[in-house]
Amino acid sequence: MEVRKRLEALRDAMRSRGIAYYLIPTADFHGSEYVSDYFKVREYFSGFTGSNGTLLVWQEGAGLWTDGRYFIQAQKELEGSGITLYRMMTEGVPTIQDFLCSQMSPGQVLGFDGRVMSAKQGLEMEQALEKCGATIYYDCDLAGELWTNRPALPCEKAFVLPGEIVGLPPEEKLAQVRQKLKEEGADGLFLSKLDDIMWLYNIRGFDVECNPVALSYAYITGEEAVVFLQPEAVPKEVSEHLSVHGVLVKDYGKVIGFLEELPGNQTIWADGSSVCLSHWKKLEERNRVLEKRNPTERLKAVKNPTELAKMEEYFLLDSVAVTKFIYWLKTNMGKQEITEVSAAEYLDRLRSEIPGFLELSFPTISGYGANGAMMHYEATEENHATLEPKGFLLVDSGGQYLGATTDVTRTIALGALTEEERKHYTLTAMGMLAMTHAVFLQGCTGRNLDILARAPLWRIGIDYLCGTGHGVGYILNVHEGPQGLRWRYNKSVEEAVLEPGMVVTNEPGVYIEGSHGIRIENVLQVEKDVHNEYGQFLRFKTLTWVPLDLDAVDWSLLTGEAREQVLDYQKQVYEKLSPYLNEEEQKWLYKECIMH
Repeated sequence: MEVRKRLEALRDAMRSRGIAYYLIPTADFHGSEYVSDYFKVREYFSGFTGSNGTLLVWQEGAGLWTDGRYFIQAQKELEGSGITLYRMMTEGVPTIQDFLCSQMSPGQVLGFDGRVMSAKQGLEMEQALEKCGATIYYDCDLAGELWTNRPALPCEKAFVLPGEIVGLPPEEKLAQVRQKLKEEGADGLFLSKLDDIMWLYNIRGFDVECNPVALSYAYITGEEAVVFLQPEAVPKEVSEHLSVHGVLVKDYGKVIGFLEELPGNQTIWADGSSVCLSHWKKLEERNRVLEKRNPTERLKAVKNPTELAKMEEYFLLDSVAVTKFIYWLKTNMGKQEITEVSAAEYLDRLRSEIPGFLELSFPTISGYGANGAMMHYEATEENHATLEPKGFLLVDSGGQYLGATTDVTRTIALGALTEEERKHYTLTAMGMLAMTHAVFLQGCTGRNLDILARAPLWRIGIDYLCGTGHGVGYILNVHEGPQGLRWRYNKSVEEAVLEPGMVVTNEPGVYIEGSHGIRIENVLQVEKDVHNEYGQFLRFKTLTWVPLDLDAVDWSLLTGEAREQVLDYQKQVYEKLSPYLNEEEQKWLYKECIMH
């Protein structure tokens, strides 16, 4: 097996360097969740293709740590590799840090590439290993030496967003950032997070598949704004745009030299979760680092009125495309051969016809039957299922448009369902709609609300091993912080208060290995409700209008309130979408939503 050969070559290199353990995270130089092919080092050495996971290699073995979205997928992809799967956040499974502390001896060395390890993780690891007498060596890019035919570092042309769709020019955003710097007593802000930089300067790129970002860094002071870009990625229009708005362009490859030349004895604001350890160490040499979440993250998360209006417009058009897809699937099931791949391609084609379409916001997930139980399953031409007129097809998809980033999941009944499948679908729909109708006081975080979506499933002893929702970017990453919906307390993760203008996904589900997967996902916008002596109440506004599959609903399980919520949502779907459909599609949707 190729993976075994690669691991042996890595172990040889480790021995020659005196490295006992070698760590390979899933990351680029910017702490990105999704990475370009150049940075898929962990995938190269493990064979695991999921978007999250960390590989640890030592002479006698190797382990891969990943989260609940990928347990089933990782188990399959690691088979025969000699790599042990460690299911994160499950009972009895140590963290990587705990594992290393229990295994490493005094004098041993842990190696990794400090450019792809966040400062937060790297410093915590360094401090923990010091206690057991071990050390880290972070200037260690073994992948660069061993990966033959490695893809090139991406360098696509950046572009400027039209002024009428961004709401605020760069100088107004910079003024907001500078106010935050003043409040914190910081002299400068160093940014590595790609979507924050794109938002700040109103530019976008294509350096990461499905994420319209350009490889970049930024440095902001009270008087100066700098962006570091690859020279080949800066066309004239971008250069002129940045110049007009007072932004100085420097070479992406010279960021280390820039950090070395910064005046000493200053306070530099940097987010340790996105700034890499190598850059952090450089900043610390002569300056004090203020470790705090990027101010741009929260500013970006609260969408301005222009952004919200464009999102509402494009989420409706996106919902039309998904609904047309469901119509096509339902009316052609059993009449022609449809596979997971051809179904995804049909939906992707419908999206591409929407004016303003740029690319998908992630590769479409199309999982039939048991494949739907793998949260981030991706069918391929070599490995896919053919749909049959029974069971469920789970389709999770989204698009990048010049006006929105979308994300929607529907689980579609293709024919006969088991009693268990109908029960699980109904309870998932109940949870999704319970969250939709939440009313809550300002000051709540997603952890205050998460149980609304899980409660119907928890009552029967079922859970889904992920959060209920995440923030969504504006013509940016489909996963965006700091807001989210999740129940688990994590002392190392700062919780974000939900604020008007933020958007979150709402996606409860059921994943039964070997049987079926169900997920129903809408995107919600936080907005103000009543204000009285108790404070400011908030509620959610629905942006996604794709019909629920009433063929999968067990009406006997619906309470009176839940039944009303289902019927009301379906009615609104019909009213909003019918003007965009042809006569046959309208008749079908009327039957699905009104006459069912």
